[in-house]
Order: sequence, then C-alpha cells, then structure tokens
Amino acid sequence: MVNWGMIGAIISPNVGGWLGALTMSGKVKQPDGKAWYQTLNKPSWTPPSWLFGPAWTALYSGMGYASYLVYTECGGLTDDAVLPLSLYAGQLLLNWTWTPIFFGKQKIGLGFAHMLALDAAAVACTYSFYNVDPTTAYFMVPYLGWLSFATCLNYSIWQRNKPKPKI
Repeated sequence: MVNWGMIGAIISPNVGGWLGALTMSGKVKQPDGKAWYQTLNKPSWTPPSWLFGPAWTALYSGMGYASYLVYTECGGLTDDAVLPLSLYAGQLLLNWTWTPIFFGKQKIGLGFAHMLALDAAAVACTYSFYNVDPTTAYFMVPYLGWLSFATCLNYSIWQRNKPKPKI
C-alpha cells in the first residue's frame, strides 16, 4: 500500500524549494543579460551551480522524512507534535524565504542575517526532533552541515562584494 502521508511529507518541502528556484530563475539578470550571481566575487570553494539543485532535493527529502517520523511517533498532530512540527515549519519558511532575499532583492548582508536565523531555527528543530525520536536527527544532520557551509559561503560572498567606501 502506498504511504501518501510519507510521500507528501517528503515532497512538500521540495515544492517550496522548487517554486523559489523557478521564481528566481531568469529574473535575476544584469542589464547585460548576465546572471547576477555569476557576476559576484565568490570564494574558490564555491560549489558549481549545478550541484545546488540535487543537494537541496536530497536535503529537503531527508528533512521531510524526518518530519513524517515525528508526526507518526507523536500519533499525528497531538500536543507532543506541536512544538517540533512548528519549529520544522518555521525553519522551512525561513529556508524558503532566503532565496527571494538573496537572489530576488540581491541583499547579500540581509541574506546572511536571515541565514543565521535559519541556522538557529534548524538547530532547534533538530533538537526537538531528537527528543521525539533520535533517528530523526540523523536525517537532519546533513541539512545542518549544508546550512553551516551555506552560511559561510553567504558570509564570504557578502564580504567580497561590499561596496567600496567613497573617500
């Protein structure tokens, strides 16, 4: 029998990520037609652009499955599930809204501040998931690792692309 609840929990975080990527693709161009992100001064350890899609799909799927495990372990939307699933929803909302800030508004510094809030929310979510079922935290650890890397990358890009002070 198909477990539609599990499938929905895995697909739903991906949908927000896909919508954000589709919304921003092709809309963030310089006057010369070059993609804004490609014009930024980035560190040598920046991953290739093609890696972001598969990485986020795997990470969203893992966190979605973890949320499903929490939901089932708590017996549905019970009092025990409210805090961990609310933290999950909050960090997911922060995750999805980073893209329009960084790419859409091209606010690299604000994107970094937003990323710090996302990091804190993701850690709180993972901790609350762990308290329900330690296995769920294992599905969140790769996400925390990637967020740490993405936060460092965002910071580095911000520092490298600050406007030069006028003298």
